[in-house]
Amino acid sequence: MLLLAVDTSGKFGGIALARCDDDTCDVVETVPLVGGTFSAQLVPQIAELLSKHGSAKRDIGAFAVATGPGSFTGLRVGLAAIQALAEVLGKPIAGISLLEAIASASSVTGRVLALMDAGRQEVFAGTYEIVPKSRDVRAIDERLARIDELEPAKGEHIVTPDQNVSDFLLRKGVKAEVIHRPGTDSLAHLGWRKILAGDTVPPEQLEANYIRQSDAEIFSKTQGLS
Repeated sequence: MLLLAVDTSGKFGGIALARCDDDTCDVVETVPLVGGTFSAQLVPQIAELLSKHGSAKRDIGAFAVATGPGSFTGLRVGLAAIQALAEVLGKPIAGISLLEAIASASSVTGRVLALMDAGRQEVFAGTYEIVPKSRDVRAIDERLARIDELEPAKGEHIVTPDQNVSDFLLRKGVKAEVIHRPGTDSLAHLGWRKILAGDTVPPEQLEANYIRQSDAEIFSKTQGLS
């Protein structure tokens, strides 16, 4: 089965095409995308990638997509494209939190706290349980927190792709494992595991996982209270 994975959550994104069968999922190729032009690049790049490997959109059997947290505009572009394709083709979608992908990339099992820089002295934080042997990822919670108020639980392993987050915590005497930000190859593997487990959503229920409200939403609510 062909699986298409898409991430348009950040300054840079990507597409991955993978061939998946039973317990194996081999990434055929990944293609980078540049933020700010996702809406212009995404659909043509998907078509070009499929054509390059002798396939067409109708050959896609499943989708994996980053649901956030991340750029409001970028996420909308990626999710809308996957929703449209999945609806036309009648294929399943695995929505993947980037915090879950970060936790999954950790070197340990047990309780893991995944952190992403959210700007404004804040972090996106997700607490997960990584199951030994299977390395299944079980979500406990996701939230927005001020980094100077963050208090990891005792024995909680911290992992982040952001060196500045790690440096800040280290000054507080808290160590974090620094990893590369998970790419679309990682999303493809995680997505396939979700699909095998039946953890999918229909197109109409696919939603972005913003965690933090947009500035426009905050302004609107503030105006309503004035």
